[in-house]
Amino acid sequence: MKYKNIFFDLDDTIWAFSENARDTFEEMYHTHSLNAYFDSFDHFYSLYKSRNEELWVAYGKGVITKEELNKQRFLYPLQKVGFGDEELAKRYSDGFFNVIHTKSKLMPHAKEILEYLAPKYNLYILSNGFRELQSRKMQSGGVDIYFKKIILSEDLGVLKPSLQLFHFALSATQSQINNSLMIGDSWSADIVGAQGAGLDQAYYSVDAVVDDLPFRPTYLIRRLDELKSIL
Repeated sequence: MKYKNIFFDLDDTIWAFSENARDTFEEMYHTHSLNAYFDSFDHFYSLYKSRNEELWVAYGKGVITKEELNKQRFLYPLQKVGFGDEELAKRYSDGFFNVIHTKSKLMPHAKEILEYLAPKYNLYILSNGFRELQSRKMQSGGVDIYFKKIILSEDLGVLKPSLQLFHFALSATQSQINNSLMIGDSWSADIVGAQGAGLDQAYYSVDAVVDDLPFRPTYLIRRLDELKSIL
């Protein structure tokens, strides 16, 4: 076999982060009666998502801390409607983090492909997610048993696509570049990072068109079960 070691991103590659997060946000929205300040949950969530994406970019560049990221992204929607109550934002934030890791939705075919791969390969998680959440999310989704190690950006203090993090992951798992594969849904974090570090990459995207990408990934898959034809 060409590969021995398979590195998976977690959020929206294995664990259905976008869907689980939205469910949790909507639950907290009603728990904390935010309908008093927003036209609808969709109104709140659209404000949150746009600012959250900007803040993650700033966090990735080291411009803001993890604490500032979490404070600002939960406070921002309230500020936009003229109700910048920091205590309410903190209660919402605490509630979100207490609940999100209990959600269990996985990406389509995730468990199927892990059951197929685990007997044949060394499987690892390489994630930018927070240490206090990732293991719990994997346990809730029932996928923790398939992975030999979880490598997190917080272990090193840098985020994917940092080459330093990919090299750290290889070293921590005693893996070699030429027999390792990175699988992920984020072009900028997973695929660009892996390609820069010299790893083969499988870009998991439902709608990506190869001709529209800056470079051709080693593999482009629309569904996780397509990995069976590769591995």
